[in-house]
Amino acid sequence: MLAVLNFKSHLSELFALAVSVVAPEATHIDILIERPKQALHGDYACNLAMQLAKPLRKSPRDIAQALISALPASPVVEKVEIAGAGFINVFITTAAKQNVVRSVLQAGAGYGHIHLGAGCKLQVEFVSANPTGPLHVGHGRGAAVGDCLCRVLQTAGWNVTREFYYNDAGAQIDNLTLSVQLRCKGVTPDDSSWPENGYRGDYIIDVARAYLAQEAVEADDRHVRASGDVNDATAIRNFAVAYLRSEQDLDLRAFGVNFDVYSLESSLYTEGKVEERKLSASLLPAAIRMSRAMHYGYVLLILVTIKIASCARAMAAIRILYRM
Repeated sequence: MLAVLNFKSHLSELFALAVSVVAPEATHIDILIERPKQALHGDYACNLAMQLAKPLRKSPRDIAQALISALPASPVVEKVEIAGAGFINVFITTAAKQNVVRSVLQAGAGYGHIHLGAGCKLQVEFVSANPTGPLHVGHGRGAAVGDCLCRVLQTAGWNVTREFYYNDAGAQIDNLTLSVQLRCKGVTPDDSSWPENGYRGDYIIDVARAYLAQEAVEADDRHVRASGDVNDATAIRNFAVAYLRSEQDLDLRAFGVNFDVYSLESSLYTEGKVEERKLSASLLPAAIRMSRAMHYGYVLLILVTIKIASCARAMAAIRILYRM
């Protein structure tokens, strides 16, 4: 017997066929299949007879009996009974239930997979914490939600890429660099020279100690060894970012969350992407003006062609619209 994995859908199809016989004019009726509160009332219940009582002007029990008589035979249905005012209770065969379990075991990890996404590529960026400190509970929540979303999308047939975007450039990284550098020099947050936006967490002490000890860290695609030079801000920056990225990566892996792509904000500058964007933005106004001029020309041609009496007044309005 072929396994039926969705009994509700199967029963809905059976009852739809029965309705087409008993009440062919009822084409828009909703067929609701529910689980009874008590096992004695079967595996599934349907109130279809009571929905048809008013349009058919018959008692629900009579309609229920007619529906049962019109139900097509199914190898998964053991018996069908009428209960109460006209509920239809359906009992599923033991063999059909066992076939579902057997199908699940045979499918293994592929059970429940569908092809809705048809292999289309889809990128999900999540967590994306700044590499300026350890992950916190909020990042953990984002990791759980993002990872679950990726798994659901993959199961539905999408080709999912998980991305972690690091904001490793800008003022917050400058503050991180200065905070680690001051710790390397023995300056504490209690000192008056400590910057207002400096990082005060104890983890800064750990980063400074590792830098002074000339330790090496692995962060995804980077291998960074500390120079130990307290005056080399660039070296401190690179090591601090890599150190904290590595700590974040370890936490996420321990949490069971992995990524396919790690993108760095700094790479947008080193690879010239930011300048390319600026150039594109500078060309945009000219392109818009050209587009408006072409629009103006087309509209003017139309106005002349159809010989509108108030052509001059219309052109003046168009000039205002396109700010020529």
